[in-house]
Amino acid sequence: MQLHTHEWGTGERVAVLVHGIMSDHRTWRRVGPALADHGYRVIAVDLRGHGASPRGPYSDALFADDLVETLPANVELALGHSLGAMALSLAVERLNPKRAVYSEPAWTRGNTRLPMDTAFFAEFKHASPQMVRSFNPRWEEADVQLELATIDAWDEASALALSGSHQEERIPERAVVPSLVQVAGEGFLFTESDKERVAARGFEVRTVEGAAHVIHRDDFDGFMKSLDGWI
Repeated sequence: MQLHTHEWGTGERVAVLVHGIMSDHRTWRRVGPALADHGYRVIAVDLRGHGASPRGPYSDALFADDLVETLPANVELALGHSLGAMALSLAVERLNPKRAVYSEPAWTRGNTRLPMDTAFFAEFKHASPQMVRSFNPRWEEADVQLELATIDAWDEASALALSGSHQEERIPERAVVPSLVQVAGEGFLFTESDKERVAARGFEVRTVEGAAHVIHRDDFDGFMKSLDGWI
């Protein structure tokens, strides 16, 4: 499936951005311009079922295949968040970027008492501004309003299709290209053991202390600082 894309910048180096569930390219409203200022042409996709891209069916493999069909190979930098990071990890061998950054990748069942199930996110389809703010107290108001807009444009069937028996641990066996994993200090996906396993498989792991799951919206400065040496 050819995905909808949005671009910032005209640099000779290319960076690609892949958003998480419920979102679309608009989540990168600060990251895209910041990378453009670093000399990149930045290409951000809307995953299938999100934003202006076509709808389902949905599966991990299809999300990854769409990235391969839509994005150029051999770019300087590929960066994905959550679901987008998981899809990127399944496509990375075919896309072959020079560097990959996985921000809070959806590779684990979570560090909560009960395993995370993506069906939970479907409950946000009719979220109020107050609900978004309560889950994300550190977000700027612009991000709250964008989240409401991207949820409105999102097909919640994409979350339901990945829930239950379809949800499994997806920590890659190895880092196919030089790779950074960003972990949110206040996130719900990674235990200390998970971080150790990821590091043992060849990934550099950096924790952004105090940040919640959507690091680039929760602590933009911390997010950018954690990319030192990678951009």
